[in-house]
Amino acid sequence: MNPFLDERWLAAHDEYHRLEDYQGSTPRWCSGCGDHTILTALLRLCRDEQLPPEKTVFVSGIGCSSRFPHYLKTYGFHSLHGRALPVAEGIKLRRPDLHVFVTTGDGDCCSIGTAHWIHAIRYNMNLTVIMHDNHIYGLTKMQASPTSPRGLKSNTSPRGAYLDALNPLTTTLGVANVSFVAQAADWIPEVLHQLLSAAYRHRGFSFIRVLQRCPNYLPTHFDAWLQDPNRILLLTHSQGLQADAALARIYRNQCEHDPADLNRARELSSHPELMPIGILYRNEQVPCYEDVRRRTQTFTPEMIARVLDEEFDQFTVEPWVGAATVAEPNPPAPARATSPSLNLEAGPAQPRLEPASEARS
Repeated sequence: MNPFLDERWLAAHDEYHRLEDYQGSTPRWCSGCGDHTILTALLRLCRDEQLPPEKTVFVSGIGCSSRFPHYLKTYGFHSLHGRALPVAEGIKLRRPDLHVFVTTGDGDCCSIGTAHWIHAIRYNMNLTVIMHDNHIYGLTKMQASPTSPRGLKSNTSPRGAYLDALNPLTTTLGVANVSFVAQAADWIPEVLHQLLSAAYRHRGFSFIRVLQRCPNYLPTHFDAWLQDPNRILLLTHSQGLQADAALARIYRNQCEHDPADLNRARELSSHPELMPIGILYRNEQVPCYEDVRRRTQTFTPEMIARVLDEEFDQFTVEPWVGAATVAEPNPPAPARATSPSLNLEAGPAQPRLEPASEARS
């Protein structure tokens, strides 16, 4: 066999990343948790897009969903509660060449991290954000979250939640510079993978809400949609979700929705009875913040060395300056006091030296 062809085949084989190349440690989620499905979809996405692991970063906050960086063999940052988005923005702003994903939960994003979430939408940085929404705090053992529906009983609301749930879709669609919003469900894995791929390929802040089951604390919460597929509305479009024949036989309630129609997206996201699944909104024309703030001059090693030298010179102790002063042949005379009561001209008293003979006598 041609040795040159052997080398090319080996090079191509080394560059191809298999699914196992992205798998990290064994997940520790509960059996039946929707996070397993989301992890599998993201692993497939990394393999299909052939994302270099050394160029891929997963950032998370705190919660069940935020253990993702431990389960992927890429770079990861397990940050503080609600702070995943500013960390991801800092990474992307400094290293725009990296593929940055954010995994966050309904509490992590919509409660303590709300301010970061709103401004991240407005900045529209090129990030893929997956919000796992199970309507409950799972890691801290069943407290009501901002997306918990009214009447849901939990450890913090034993008589039922008093307020209507926050809708992450309508909230995101109401912020300036929104550019991509989609909704998926963990029990429809083929649609989840398709929407994650579309979110990744979109240049801008891609926000995808994934309705995720919690088998431990809310085991029957999504049963109404699982048992009655007609309560799910598939949003299909030539530039959006593509439903194959097998999927169409199960989910017959479909709607042709243009993702460019923002007003229609807001109407669908707040539908009182149907659960929309698909791409609600997409606008490729919104500028990314990292492009707006792109540096016009690259930091070269010479520039970095010069700036560091200038900074260090401000605090450098120069010993040769003091040494030169001491070595002066005629140092200036010290200032003399003008007080008449002090005789400074005579100087200090000098000891009297006597001859040795006198000292012996």
